[in-house]
Amino acid sequence: MSLTVYRKTHFNAAHRLYRKDWSETKNFQVFGKCSNPNFHGHNYELELGVTGEIDPETGFLIDIEILKNILKEEVEDVLDHKNLNVEVEAFMDLNPTVENIAIFIWEKIRKRLDSKYKISVKLFETPRNFVVYTGK
Repeated sequence: MSLTVYRKTHFNAAHRLYRKDWSETKNFQVFGKCSNPNFHGHNYELELGVTGEIDPETGFLIDIEILKNILKEEVEDVLDHKNLNVEVEAFMDLNPTVENIAIFIWEKIRKRLDSKYKISVKLFETPRNFVVYTGK
């Protein structure tokens, strides 16, 4: 029997959507006000889903405390109250779209969890805009 356990967290971060190799005009045409050179911010909401088999000895799929600690170390400590373009190395050359942020988070968490688990990252940039990434 397979099931999915979820853990939620949130972080606040600023970013600017733009390409360094484009003019300000083209950046504005493509990314609109999100290309503001002075950046803008979001209150991101994250749902991490871990899918697998229940351990018959513990009754757990995975100890939620493990997920809590991984999310703190890999997401909150790295992204919360940061300017993604300036302070997070991965986004210095990668446009910090919600899509790219979700993939970044998935890759960091994938490295920390046993491969027997399938994982999904649901990242809300706003209450109405979100992505779901389930891996490659």
